[in-house]
Amino acid sequence: MDAPTLTLLQDIVEKNDIDALDKLLKPRKRIQNRAQNFKSALMLSGHQLKHLLKLENINSDCIMLNLEDGVSYEKKPLALRLVAYFLSQHESCSKKLVVRVNALDEGGLDEIRFLNAYAPDAIRVPKICSVKDVEKVLEVLDDNIELHLSIETKSGFSNIKTLQNKRRVKALYLGVLDLLADLGLDQSIIDVDNPTIHYILSEFLIASKIIGAHPVSFVYQDYKNMKEFKAWLELERKMGFLAKGCVSPAQADEAMKIFTLKDEHLRRAHAIVERFEKMQKQGVTGFADDEYGFIDEPIYKGALKTLSDC
Repeated sequence: MDAPTLTLLQDIVEKNDIDALDKLLKPRKRIQNRAQNFKSALMLSGHQLKHLLKLENINSDCIMLNLEDGVSYEKKPLALRLVAYFLSQHESCSKKLVVRVNALDEGGLDEIRFLNAYAPDAIRVPKICSVKDVEKVLEVLDDNIELHLSIETKSGFSNIKTLQNKRRVKALYLGVLDLLADLGLDQSIIDVDNPTIHYILSEFLIASKIIGAHPVSFVYQDYKNMKEFKAWLELERKMGFLAKGCVSPAQADEAMKIFTLKDEHLRRAHAIVERFEKMQKQGVTGFADDEYGFIDEPIYKGALKTLSDC
């Protein structure tokens, strides 16, 4: 960004000058990022210019441009337009650019209508409770924009398996703090060894997979406690998660590292796929292998899934 433009944006943000920002906006149809296997969803505040300016240099494969929690009511119009401006400046981006709008009854639908012209890769809608909420969104969401949903109410959690609609729902995010509050459970149960949290994570993961949505585990708020954050990542990786919500670049770095498959896993998957497809051409779909044991179609499909997650 050139110096005069940066100075102008800084002045606009300082004065909360919506009219001046509107004059800079030019809708643009972007080349959208269709990747479905992002590992870290890093939250950036839509009203914080200094955060948005770092977008290109952050080590995260998904950037969550936030208009909801953490953005005051007075700053929400500014945040909406700043996010639209930065989308228009990225004809394409190696990172998945997702906009988290406000709840449907708190201006979210109008924000979606506004953002359609700027073609974010996805819109994330909070406080989804039922498939009727999904239908409301799809009535106004551009067909080329993915739909992501936040699961943070007890009705939303119990209805996950019903939320898929026209195959538009591509990712689900677990909002554990709001969910616990809605369930009447104390936040103190958020502990790596707590069986209730294990159940919530497992149910969320499996239900998301059933409807074909990418499950993103909850945001760990204590961003300075990297030891605890790493413990959560290790647990979630063992459970089958491949993505986590993040609130700091350090968290995003660690999530990218933990959820990136190691070289030996990739080598094994490539070898299984190669050997199975070779034998399949000979009409054999199950055989003993000296290095990897018995290889059949389920093992082959598992290897394909491993490679697709890379």
